[in-house]
Amino acid sequence: MLVFVNLVYPYLHPFLPIPSLPLLFNPPEATDQGVGGGGRRELKSVPFISYLSAMQKSQLLSDDMVSGVEIRCEEKGSCPAGCHLCHHQAVVGGLSGRGRTGNGRSGEPPSPIPVLLEVSRVVPLYSLVQDNVTKEAFKSATMSSYWCAGKGDVIDNWCRCDLSAFSKDGLPNCSPLRQPILRLAPYLEPSSTMVAVEWMDVEPLIGCKVSDYIIQHKRVEDPSEAEVYTGEVISLVDDLFSGLGSSCVVAGKRTGDHPHSVLYSVVFKCLEPDSLYKFTLHAMDSRGSHSDSSFVSVRTSCPMVDDSRAEEIADKVYNLYNGYTSGKEQQMAYNTLMEVPPPLLYRVQHHYNSHYEKFGDFVWRSEDELGPRKANLILHRVEKISNYCRSLLRSTNIRSRTDTMAYVYCRSEEGQPPSNAWHGSLHESRTSCMEKLISVQRNTYSNTKLR
Repeated sequence: MLVFVNLVYPYLHPFLPIPSLPLLFNPPEATDQGVGGGGRRELKSVPFISYLSAMQKSQLLSDDMVSGVEIRCEEKGSCPAGCHLCHHQAVVGGLSGRGRTGNGRSGEPPSPIPVLLEVSRVVPLYSLVQDNVTKEAFKSATMSSYWCAGKGDVIDNWCRCDLSAFSKDGLPNCSPLRQPILRLAPYLEPSSTMVAVEWMDVEPLIGCKVSDYIIQHKRVEDPSEAEVYTGEVISLVDDLFSGLGSSCVVAGKRTGDHPHSVLYSVVFKCLEPDSLYKFTLHAMDSRGSHSDSSFVSVRTSCPMVDDSRAEEIADKVYNLYNGYTSGKEQQMAYNTLMEVPPPLLYRVQHHYNSHYEKFGDFVWRSEDELGPRKANLILHRVEKISNYCRSLLRSTNIRSRTDTMAYVYCRSEEGQPPSNAWHGSLHESRTSCMEKLISVQRNTYSNTKLR
């Protein structure tokens, strides 16, 4: 019997099952037993499912082992031409025969094509071995291969690395840290001042222990510029869970979609509008090693503006500019325009030109009434607004809305450890979490006139 095994790496925790093991084999049809040339006996081949059934009947496999494995067969194509172990079909004079045998018989049925066997009920692979010594050796080898990269032994829930499994800096690396994948949180759409990110915990059930996650965020003026400015670096444990960090950044965690999975999240609440931010994350284990980092770049939304207030200020400025303007009125107009935020000032200019441009546009009237110097000081404030936000601020209608979003907020239940204390696993720390609500303001832009 020819059996080709294609293993998908099993989940070989001693108390957990393994996933399905697809087995690809080519069981040729049974051939007559007899003595070939040179007294060599041609062996009889049987399908794999018959082989298992025969072993069960002869009690070489116990009932509980075989009953836990249900095999479903499906045709998956013919043998590859480059496989020297496969029997190939050949057509000679309209009759099928074996292409690999020199004495193919014309009446012989064709060799069956390969099939895929899928284990529908999973069991630990090493439990199929009967001999206790062999079973323990197989268990130790497979667990070392899966959890410790074959360079160490599994002891309880950690890896004891071999002497050859150490990095250049002297740290064991038979169970390296996986890279955490940072992403935007789907439950909180980025606003003008707020961004939420999240990632799945990368600590395995056996092996390295993640002691902390380090988050770095910075405002990027030019994406192509050299990364000289490092931004703000935050520790999930020491800064966020401890409560010692800024109230502008909060962290949470919750159970993921799968057992033993944890999802961490961080909400940044005090960002600058219309700005490009880069968020970077890496994990740190209890031995001092760092994982590869991942990052997310996102631009915050355009600044919030109160359109009704902008229209009121535009009317006020027109009335101050209209007719004879005294020095007091000039100063009042100047103070009003210098006090409003730049996005609102740009919207004031838009409303002024929409209603009163026939009496002179906003720039010309400001220079005429206030003088070129004061007018330039006012107009210079809107130069840093991006072209994208300028186009939105020229919309016909701008409405404001407030969304209420839920997020998870967690704090550590333990006292603050000394600064020189070394952290263990994050899973061992006790945190209390609660769900909180936050109000998020947004603008909606439309070029449709209101009725």
